[in-house]
Amino acid sequence: IRDVAKAGSDGEYKDKVESDMRIKVVAVDNAPELLTKIAGIFRNMENVELLACFEEAVAVVDFVRENPVDMVFTDIVMPDISGISLASSLHRLTQPPAVILMSSIPGFSLEAWKIQAFGFIEKPYTRMDVVRMVKKYERAAMSFR
Repeated sequence: IRDVAKAGSDGEYKDKVESDMRIKVVAVDNAPELLTKIAGIFRNMENVELLACFEEAVAVVDFVRENPVDMVFTDIVMPDISGISLASSLHRLTQPPAVILMSSIPGFSLEAWKIQAFGFIEKPYTRMDVVRMVKKYERAAMSFR
């Protein structure tokens, strides 16, 4: 995002304002092909700004602590720490993001509910599954304004 104080034209200021209004997301999946898939979905959504993609969950908490993130889409089954452990760690932050857990194991949807995750998407997911979750977040965010 460009610094408003340094913005030389109205177009640059408009870019910053539009960027600030976009939903800031992070994607986490140890499968590179699925990370590429979801990144492509986010990049084609006007209201979403993809901040980062991670193949390992260990660096995500620090990233979210240092950057304003609205939503984290994470796989559940990963080698370093699970998406459930990641969600629990994120939930303890001062300004936790909405966490969406993703898995091909439907039984994990109950775990998502238990840890109060924002949502659960069953793999293989479609673009529409991701869009629905972003729209759900938008509705929830509007109700808090």
